Amino acid sequence: MNGKWVTSRAMGQSGRVKTLIIVFVLGLLPLTARAEIDGHGPDAWRVTGVSANDVLNARMGPGTNYSVIETFGHDERGMQQITCVPLLLAAHYMTMSQAQIDALPPRWCLMRSADLTKAGWVAQRFIRPDDAVTSSSADGTYQGPLETNSDGAMIGEAEAIVRDLYEAMARFNEGQGPYPLRGPSASRYFTSDIVDMLQSGGLGADPLYGSQDFDGKVLHIASDPDQPMLRGMITIDVDFINFGRQQRAVFSMRVDTSLENAPLRIFRVEHEGWSYP
Repeated sequence: MNGKWVTSRAMGQSGRVKTLIIVFVLGLLPLTARAEIDGHGPDAWRVTGVSANDVLNARMGPGTNYSVIETFGHDERGMQQITCVPLLLAAHYMTMSQAQIDALPPRWCLMRSADLTKAGWVAQRFIRPDDAVTSSSADGTYQGPLETNSDGAMIGEAEAIVRDLYEAMARFNEGQGPYPLRGPSASRYFTSDIVDMLQSGGLGADPLYGSQDFDGKVLHIASDPDQPMLRGMITIDVDFINFGRQQRAVFSMRVDTSLENAPLRIFRVEHEGWSYP
């Protein structure tokens, strides 16, 4: 009995020591890295380390070998961080040796401006948490908090895009609008590879309902309740009835930095038993 108690006590002390070690190590990391490791990052970010007569380049991908597609001002504030690479998670980080950590390439983060009009990858060393996001008038007078766009705003935008897609299809079926799955209309909703696939007509089934024909109604369009957004990918569920049977289509969306203003676009659709692309 005492032996079991001693063993349990020792294991408890060992667990506490391990926890303290993890906390200590995380405390040594820069805040930008810790934010992603522990899963609780700041709501807003700002540009840092850029001179007043310069701008921060935002690139198509995470590295200087990618083209510059946008710029952020030297004093840009209220920015939204979508994701960073390399990905640092506590479970993986604590198993890495110091040599492995030192060998990691410089981190890059996909950022969006507060008004969602600009997006691109920037070197992490040029951003830091915006702890007190404020706005000022032209004469520098404090005007109160600056409204920033949270993940909720992006999720709401994604829901609106998918809802508009289904409404456009309904209008087409009633002879009141263009077919939304071809050409410029499709480009409003999908990434270019899906647009090309839809144009070729090679799916063999209705892209929105997953069958040859549709006779029913859409019940619900909303973000996934369990995981609406993860690392910049938004999941939208569409529940509908087709020929008396309830089904679900799952839309995966993310910002498309190859397009102007980096809008959200659908890059994958899953139906029961099949998906595209």
